[in-house]
Amino acid sequence: MPFKTIYLLAILLSAMGILATTFTTNATLRSTTSAAESATDAPVKKDSATSVKAFANVYKVLMSPRCMNCHPAGDVPLQGDDSHLHTMAPRRGTDGKGLYAMKCSNCHQPTNTPGLHTPPGNPNWHLPPAAMKMVFEGRTPHQLAKQLADPKQNGGKNMEQLLEHANDELVLAGWNPGEGRTLPPMSHAEFAKAWTTWIKAGAYAPKP
Repeated sequence: MPFKTIYLLAILLSAMGILATTFTTNATLRSTTSAAESATDAPVKKDSATSVKAFANVYKVLMSPRCMNCHPAGDVPLQGDDSHLHTMAPRRGTDGKGLYAMKCSNCHQPTNTPGLHTPPGNPNWHLPPAAMKMVFEGRTPHQLAKQLADPKQNGGKNMEQLLEHANDELVLAGWNPGEGRTLPPMSHAEFAKAWTTWIKAGAYAPKP
């Protein structure tokens, strides 16, 4: 066989080997990626005991002044670590942002006001609207879990939206309340973990 022919055959065989290796590698990567996506999308097993246990931690945070003060039973927000009625007596209003000239944004600026016990800030500071007050104050663990999981009582949120709500800007503001205010009883990361576990394990309510 002429040398030129042998040389061409060698090049052809090498090229075929490279293509085969590339195909195998790509197939392996596709298989690995598919397995990872399947693991991520795999449904979490519903478990009432795990869900209820997680909600016990969620409840501790929601009952802290940093959460409950803006989820009062009445139309006047609560204030301070002792959750007393707001001294300025602002009212909820239809949209939750105040009534007439007394709007939340009059005092609650986009960021915390410097100084001890001065108004905490956020660009969207408000109470829940009048049509869906989402009360935390006075709710038992059973009542609050049922309320949070019900779109007719939680602002129209489905489970996916409820999961995302743990990172809402006003939720996060609870861990940046300004000088002189007690933080929630656990870190936001711990709260988010408990919140996610409660929902993904079935959003079960503790017994009444």
